[in-house]
Order: sequence, then C-alpha cells, then structure tokens
Amino acid sequence: MDDTSQDRKQLFHLLKTHAFQRGKFILSSGKESDFYLDARVVTLSAAGAYLTGRIILDMIKDHKLDAVGGPTLGADPMVGAVASLSHQAGRPVNTFIIRKSPKAYGKQQQIEGPALKEGGHVVIIDDVATTGKAFVESIEVLQKMDIKIKEAICVIDRGEGAHEALAKFQVPLRSIFSISEFLK
Repeated sequence: MDDTSQDRKQLFHLLKTHAFQRGKFILSSGKESDFYLDARVVTLSAAGAYLTGRIILDMIKDHKLDAVGGPTLGADPMVGAVASLSHQAGRPVNTFIIRKSPKAYGKQQQIEGPALKEGGHVVIIDDVATTGKAFVESIEVLQKMDIKIKEAICVIDRGEGAHEALAKFQVPLRSIFSISEFLK
C-alpha cells in the first residue's frame, strides 16, 4: 500500500470516528440532514492536519500553482498544513485564506496571505462541500482579481450540488472522500 492510500485510510478512520455523527442537524444551506460531518474536529488535530495536508499535496503535485487557499474557517487548518508540509518537502506552496467579507480596517483585504498576482493560478480547498456555496463565494472573489482556479478540492463531498455549482464556473471539484463512503 502506498503512502497516499495509507494516509487516506488513516484520515478516513479519524473522520468516521470523530467527525461523523448521526442525528437531526440543520446545515448552513438551511436543509435538514440525518448526519453531520464536523471535519474541523479532525483537520484541527495534529494527525488530521498532517494527513489532510499530505493528501492534498499529493493531489496537486502535477499542478503549476501560485498558491492554495480557501474560505475561512474550513480551509484555515488545511492551508497551514499544506504550507508547512510543502516547505518541509522542499517544494514550498504559498497559501491564502478568503474572508467572508473584506476587513473594515487596515488594508481592508478580503484575501489574507502572500500577495496573489493578477492571472495567477490557484487551487481552492475546503473541508466539506454540500451545495458549494463557500467555494462559489471564493471563486467570485478570486475571479474579480483575475485569478485562475484550476480546481477545488474538499475533504468530503456530501453530493448535494457542489459539483454542479462549481461546473457553472468551469471549476472541477475533487474530493478525498464522498459521503457514500461514510454511509456504508
């Protein structure tokens, strides 16, 4: 078994054990669900951040990128892991975080991190994709800056419209896991 499949197996176990819950939940989309995936419980843990960072770095290894980033709060721990592990591997990748709205003070930025240049190429990441709303909002912010999004990557795709929402922007969505793997 290669490192990536071993990492994936370990990450799945952490998510299934610590992040997946059955019950009645209202999602950010307003929809009711019989289960909830609190992936941040795992991506904010040392092992979860490490595994997620390694898997994402493997997923983007063939891209020529200027940076990897995504919407706060889901992407926050993952971009830290990607930056640290990429530096450790001798292939540093800059990262960024997209705020829900620009800061009301200072430089009034909506994107935090090393400066992204017009025409730059990025991959956006998030923990869980349901309808794709957070990804779409990120895409809209980046497109205003003429940043090219090569793809979006999430830890878990709930399969509730994110692929279709991102396809409208010609941004493919890849996931480490699909919800079907947790519902077995």
